[in-house]
Amino acid sequence: MKNKRLILTWVVILAIALSGVFIGRLSIGSMRAEGEGYEYLKVFTEVLSLVKKNYVEEVTTKDLVYGAIKGMLNSLDPHSAFMPPEAYKDMQLDTKGEFGGIGIQIGLKDGILTVIAPIEDTPAYNAGIKSGDKIIKINGESTRDMGLQDAVSKMRGLKGTSVAITIMREGWKDTKDFTIVRDVIKVKSVKSRVIENNIGYVKLSQFQERTADDLEAALSKLEKQNITSLILDLRNNPGGLLNSAVDVSSQFLPAGKVVVSIKGRSGEKAEYRTEDGRVSEQEAKKAKMFSAIPMIVLVNQGSASASEIVAGALKDLNRAVILGVQTFGKGSVQSVVPLSDGSGLRLTTARYYTPKGISIQSTGITPDIIVKLEQKNGAKEHAVVREKDLERHLKNDQLEEKQKTPEETAPIEVSEKDDIQLQRAIDLLKTWKVFKEQLPKAA
Repeated sequence: MKNKRLILTWVVILAIALSGVFIGRLSIGSMRAEGEGYEYLKVFTEVLSLVKKNYVEEVTTKDLVYGAIKGMLNSLDPHSAFMPPEAYKDMQLDTKGEFGGIGIQIGLKDGILTVIAPIEDTPAYNAGIKSGDKIIKINGESTRDMGLQDAVSKMRGLKGTSVAITIMREGWKDTKDFTIVRDVIKVKSVKSRVIENNIGYVKLSQFQERTADDLEAALSKLEKQNITSLILDLRNNPGGLLNSAVDVSSQFLPAGKVVVSIKGRSGEKAEYRTEDGRVSEQEAKKAKMFSAIPMIVLVNQGSASASEIVAGALKDLNRAVILGVQTFGKGSVQSVVPLSDGSGLRLTTARYYTPKGISIQSTGITPDIIVKLEQKNGAKEHAVVREKDLERHLKNDQLEEKQKTPEETAPIEVSEKDDIQLQRAIDLLKTWKVFKEQLPKAA
């Protein structure tokens, strides 16, 4: 295992920022300050007053208070955070899958702002930005010590405006400046097609507000093409809305089944079940079809949060065979609370559990069939980062000690012909009658 420190507070997607960091906007009632511990607020006000009066440069009370709140949330787990008004507005837009920006996914690797992946058919992708590129400057400002949210804010903007980013790429001797014109980034969360004549393929890239509706439309289209089996691809899906994950699961499971349960500090348990809202005979027939045809779900280390809810439900309820590698391992629920000045709070309030009551926090979903991607055609690799690698991550409450898995690397870009996970899924579906006899052993 490489002894290299990899710092990644969370993945930030410029086209869908923070979508993988929360899985639900759960309402929180009136919040009252408890007496215990609040005597320390006296110390806070003393420090605030001293800084305001004596700091070498003039600072505003707002900046100091916002900074203090950010520091307080940053001392918790990696998914709790304070969102100033502009960031909170961006988050609300992100769940709709559309906003102005350049279209790249970024993170901190070895303390350096790094491109995780450009989003296909976006300004950054078309400009030639590559996975692994290190962003040295944004509009001439050094990114050293720049936070992820600050970097997101600087690269976002109105359609037609431009942003300059300075890139260093492996193998280059010098940096290169890219001037990229922003556009409205529309992330299509559902893509589908028919492969091998009768196998339906559906790729979910994120769980947005419209994902379940778009999935239903895609499945209807596939049904008309007479598919006999289905592949659901959740690889590199960072998650999104909890309700969207439940609605997606409902399209593959009978009504009334538990998809996921959540439990907070009080110990009270809440269950989310599938619902059958279809009323017509035709739609009922379609629902029965997609809750019965042979199905394989593809997952990898980038499948997180809501993706793990869906994969865990389909696995526990014996609806589908899970194929790929261990998932990310984010088993916590973040509640989003609007604050009085237009800002927002994203706070970890519960853990979630699969239908069999299993917590996947820091461990992830183990596939029924493990298939690792192989290095081919000189594809570049990046180190795998999971929930357990994040600083201050929540421990799994069902484990006495953290389970360790070997460090892996995976190709960033893989063509379909080299995608052995997809090819293995196709092969299994082609021989389903033989393979299904082994399913009890696989499960």
